[in-house]
Amino acid sequence: MAAISVSDLKKNMFVVYDGDVYRILEATKHFRARGSGQVRVKMKNVITGYVRDINFMSTEKLEEAEVSFRPSQYLYNDGDVYYFMTLDDYDQHPLSKEVLGDAVNYLVENMEVSLIFHGSTPIGIELPTTVVLKVVETPPGYKGDTASGGGKPAKLETGLKVTVPFFVEVGDKIRVDTRTGEYVEKV
Repeated sequence: MAAISVSDLKKNMFVVYDGDVYRILEATKHFRARGSGQVRVKMKNVITGYVRDINFMSTEKLEEAEVSFRPSQYLYNDGDVYYFMTLDDYDQHPLSKEVLGDAVNYLVENMEVSLIFHGSTPIGIELPTTVVLKVVETPPGYKGDTASGGGKPAKLETGLKVTVPFFVEVGDKIRVDTRTGEYVEKV
């Protein structure tokens, strides 16, 4: 296991802290005129979902967690448990809604994702950069609205709510950026 300086931490890295694996959500550096600075880190426990804000001295080191990414397919959900199948050995792995977090807003059956493993335990998923989702609810657009360049709210098949251009209607499929949750284009 490699030790990594806290000043080298970046978003979405995995580290071991107090014996648990955490995913870095934010890392901001604050340096003073003299001496070493501080690094404010916001990180999420991948098992419990607990988010911690911790200030580290810039000279401190953390252990980088050994994680592996395996191609997988999202199968279905049973309440708050979501089931994924690894494509190399066809094993099924359940993950709770708490572990997945906002990723549940982008999951559609048979979608390919990467399961993230720490050892033999699945600790999360990595979504593709964009996903195609169907619009199930949005108010109608009105003639002339497109010139204003604004948008209207839309509810997608997964329950996610996004702002879409006025020409998008119920039944249309749109591409959504999974990093920002924003509309990209009509498909």
